[in-house]
Amino acid sequence: MTFTTTNAPELPQLPEPVDLTHHLSRTTRNRQASSLKQFYKYFAIPGIAQLAGGLPNDKYFPYDTLEAKVAHPNRHKPSPLKPIDPPADDPPSSYSSKHEPPATRLVVPHDSGVTDPLHMIDLKSALQYGTAQGYPALYYFIRQFTRDNLHPSVPYKDGPEVILTCGSTDGLSKTLQALSEEWSAGRDPVDERPGMLVEEYCYMNAVQTAKPRGTNIVPVAIDDEGMIVKGKGGLEDVLDNWDFNRGRRPHLIYTVTIGQNPTSGTLSVARRIEIYVLCVKYDIIIIEDDPYWYLQFPSSAPNAAPHKPVKTSGFEFLDSLIPSYLSVDYQGRVVRLDTFSKTVAPGCRLGWITAQPALVERIMRITESSTQQPSGFVQSMISELIMGPQSSSDPGRGGAADGSGWKVDGWVRWLEGLRGNYERRMNVMCDELDAGKHAVKAGRRKSLDKVADDEGEWAVVEKKKMYDFVRPLGGMFVWVRFNFSTHPLKKVVPAPKLSKALWIFWTLKPYLCLVTPGSVFSPTEEIRDRDSFNCFRLCFAACPEDEVKDISKRFADGAQAFWRIKSTDKIDKLLEDEWADSVEPGVAVLTGMC
Repeated sequence: MTFTTTNAPELPQLPEPVDLTHHLSRTTRNRQASSLKQFYKYFAIPGIAQLAGGLPNDKYFPYDTLEAKVAHPNRHKPSPLKPIDPPADDPPSSYSSKHEPPATRLVVPHDSGVTDPLHMIDLKSALQYGTAQGYPALYYFIRQFTRDNLHPSVPYKDGPEVILTCGSTDGLSKTLQALSEEWSAGRDPVDERPGMLVEEYCYMNAVQTAKPRGTNIVPVAIDDEGMIVKGKGGLEDVLDNWDFNRGRRPHLIYTVTIGQNPTSGTLSVARRIEIYVLCVKYDIIIIEDDPYWYLQFPSSAPNAAPHKPVKTSGFEFLDSLIPSYLSVDYQGRVVRLDTFSKTVAPGCRLGWITAQPALVERIMRITESSTQQPSGFVQSMISELIMGPQSSSDPGRGGAADGSGWKVDGWVRWLEGLRGNYERRMNVMCDELDAGKHAVKAGRRKSLDKVADDEGEWAVVEKKKMYDFVRPLGGMFVWVRFNFSTHPLKKVVPAPKLSKALWIFWTLKPYLCLVTPGSVFSPTEEIRDRDSFNCFRLCFAACPEDEVKDISKRFADGAQAFWRIKSTDKIDKLLEDEWADSVEPGVAVLTGMC
């Protein structure tokens, strides 16, 4: 069946993004475009004599090419989009554990012979000074991929803009610099102190980036899904009852919405809309940090209704994912942080910001006088991997088996395979944790039944749940909450002391597990002292695939053994040891980078 344009419905007129310049810091408002970098757009004019900039001669770069062996995009097996789906039609590259997986030789040439900067991928351009927006070829790809595939339904006129960053931490730092003033007690009036809302447990690098600026860190209560809207400690309660003696009502939210670090909460579209309504009411900007967006696990919610996108991305995998806050951002008050850290490698230090154009333009001014642009080496390697040679005479080689680039479909297939690998690891860990979460007290059946035979039989007398967790809907972590009131020493040893002793106990033989205590993710001292000792974060991502089950069982076995300790002397002995002395060689690390 075909449709003609005359029968197509007229698209609604999208609103302009709202003006948020009143949130810009004084320094950011005063920034001017770089006086030198305004000339860069002229450098690509064919045949122009380059006498303006202070660029070194590309013939003197010591690198003739950059080369690497790279994976085929279908190296890893995807998991089903829905648990009842049949196996994927696109099987992974076949290889045994005894042999190296299939790979392709990737080459970034010194000179691609391409004159269009949007298609030029070579060292003579990548290793020169460049624009703050990013290496033109990679910037253009990411911009198009973001607007057409990742977030095709941003509901404001002309859509978002992007700018490349040196990873999400760099993106957050520049966003905070642009949208909040530095504040100092004793120097500045308290009513000028900026505030940032965060989840009750959150990624502490964000807190440690904002707090030295004098920013008031304001936690919001969470549930298994993420930040809550209603009820005590929820977002509405915090904003409606704000005490202005603490400073300005917070105008920023920092949030990780998919596989939240550390709790693994995944925020539904319905909850996002509720939060966004409050952000409009109170003029709040949402900083959405989403490194785990591609790692959403259908097997954890087999009965969930499939997501129906407003506008298709062109890929069933991307359409199946819970969309970004950008999908409901009709006012342009979302600043989204993305990164290659979890999809390529953390050492890339490469990511991008997506936001309304006016905010991106201000962040670009910050970039021009700070980092300038991400590493040219990294940008060229990622560009060649995905985009590949741009003409028949281009001597480069991309990431596909035939020497072309992965292209968009190859990149999406790579993301789908990564999700499959992490989902399988998550299920193995959670199955073991679930099997071992009860402390079992046993006794002889004859002690319960007077008519039992003389030989007697062992039987379960009592089962006490030591810990519980929610199977993650996304991310790289399992957030385990302990109930120390079920421990035999609960009446004589305080729960925080038991928690610390348990953490040390896990590092000893035969358990050898190092987990992250909840205190690491407590944005305030009140949360740390009141509750954090009950929680531990386990990272399943970095465990060797064939060891996930054994490591997870050692964690559960360690908890079982700790619940059998009935002597306070043993607890005191554990706490006598210094941290460095308590960790055994060969300990399995379940912390990840915090």
